[in-house]
Amino acid sequence: MIEEKQILQQINDPTDLRRLNIEELTVLAEEVRQSILQVVAENGGHLASNLGAVELTLAVHYVFDTPHDLVVWDVGHQCYAHKLITGRRERFTTIRTAQGLSGFCNAEESEYDCFTTGHASNSLSLALGLASARDIKGEKRHVVAIIGDGALTGGMAFEALDHGGELQSPLIVIVNDNKMSIAANVGALARHLMKLRAAPAYHRAKRDVDACLQKIPGIGGFIATILRKIKAAGKYLISRGILFEELGYVYLGPIDGHDLPQLIEILEVAKGSDRPVVVHVRTCKGKGYAPAEQNPSRFHGASPFFLDSGYTKTNKQATFTDVFSDTLLEIASQDDRVCAVTAAMADGAGLKDFAKAFPQRFFDVGIAEQHALSFAAGLAKGGMKPVVAIYSTFLQRAYDQVMEDICLQRLPVVLAVDRAGVVGEDGYSHQGLYDLSYLRSIPGLTVMAPRDGAELQMMLKTAVTWKRPVAIRYPRDKADWGLPLPAPLCFGKGELLREGHDVALLSCGVMSAAAMAAAAILQRQGVKAAVFNCRFVSPLDEAGIKSLTAACGGRVAVIEDNIIAGGFGESCAVLLQEQKADLLFISLPKSFIAQGSRDKILENYGLQGEKIAESVFGKWFQS
Repeated sequence: MIEEKQILQQINDPTDLRRLNIEELTVLAEEVRQSILQVVAENGGHLASNLGAVELTLAVHYVFDTPHDLVVWDVGHQCYAHKLITGRRERFTTIRTAQGLSGFCNAEESEYDCFTTGHASNSLSLALGLASARDIKGEKRHVVAIIGDGALTGGMAFEALDHGGELQSPLIVIVNDNKMSIAANVGALARHLMKLRAAPAYHRAKRDVDACLQKIPGIGGFIATILRKIKAAGKYLISRGILFEELGYVYLGPIDGHDLPQLIEILEVAKGSDRPVVVHVRTCKGKGYAPAEQNPSRFHGASPFFLDSGYTKTNKQATFTDVFSDTLLEIASQDDRVCAVTAAMADGAGLKDFAKAFPQRFFDVGIAEQHALSFAAGLAKGGMKPVVAIYSTFLQRAYDQVMEDICLQRLPVVLAVDRAGVVGEDGYSHQGLYDLSYLRSIPGLTVMAPRDGAELQMMLKTAVTWKRPVAIRYPRDKADWGLPLPAPLCFGKGELLREGHDVALLSCGVMSAAAMAAAAILQRQGVKAAVFNCRFVSPLDEAGIKSLTAACGGRVAVIEDNIIAGGFGESCAVLLQEQKADLLFISLPKSFIAQGSRDKILENYGLQGEKIAESVFGKWFQS
């Protein structure tokens, strides 16, 4: 047997994994778990879900001939063990860092990653498409989708389940049910029945018996119907998987997701089925690390922490999310019509305390963003004041509901758009770089961007009093930038933060702090820059912007943490075209931006005070 400490070091791809015996696989699982713990403690990342999926990951790669057999991970936030055993072990310490490994599946990294992922509930659709392509081409390969119980709350997953049941194409759906408790072993008899039910011969026999009964004159059809009803009634009594079976799937489970021999045995059974199969696996989030087992929500997306205690390493400063949370609590305590809605992000979006204080006015709809927005529209129509706390990247999934069910109806729903702009370490799929572009195009939607926590507080308190749809977008960042207290909020009006006549710096939201820093640098270079905090992206403060542009000789730099296409800068360009303003756009490119620290990404793209000053001085004042 390979020495314990050397097993992971000798796994360069899953073919090495398949040479191990069960005892060695068990040791490998612990080595993988320890590697994940050590790296996430340093880099931060998704911890609890990854610790819970270690044995499942090993079993899948042990049973299936990956990458010939295709595995699709839903979200991909549980793929760390997968990365460690698919040729990325040497680079694993770089996960979630600039130029390092992605924290999610990434098709550019490895042939073992079928798709670049990050959002939930789409794995079944992707896998079903792969299975159908395989069938059309006559290929011989298995297709596996791994989806969590949380992701199953998304309507898209059920759409795919329904379609898969209709197609009856061989597809293996592994439901990773990672609640805190693990179900007892199902026993030898139950496992035998699973094998029997999954075997093609069993299903052929069922069809043959039914066909024979139908041929008996007079009573055959009646007997067949009665037998089917008895069988169905029994299944309803003894099977937790009746929903899947009624959709046309063979259901296997629930099984212990940390029992490697059982996992391997059941996956082999599923592998032999000629029908779509659902394998229900129970796992424990945070498995093997007591702090994560006791508090899986806190360790879902963890900041760097001390491994021995689980305490976060960084000194916590109040964030925009913290300010939102405290302010909404204050508002709701004074107005019993205020409700909070989230799509499975109560903790991350700052609604945990609201849920405790006002349980009857708190709604977590699961990973169902479309439903969340339409549900909020119904609340508003019914006389409530709903505030939907949602990440920018996930709001993209409910664009039609914002347009049709909220804005077309002119309903007073407040969208608290968290994680707007550069998010950082979560990379491509989680950057909030597009919300200004897609929100400002919607008629009737007021879009605001606070410069700091004090302004967010003011905007939220005001928005719930307006009888119109409002979106407030704010970043994943500290909320105090040391700026003076904001001036009173007036609808559609910006705020002049600094006077000047040489150039106008039009800033959007938190870019106001960077613009102020740039203006201070330019002042030392003899350039007097005005800084205008626009506050409103839609509607723009047209009079204020035009007046300042004229006062600064038409020299305008527009600064935003959004892509240039369709964003704040473009709206200013349209507004100022008659003045023939000389514009400088300081924004993010129309591209997908990889992981890295928020500060470093902003610096790399010129959205930091010194870089802004350099760009402005170089364009207009370089002698």
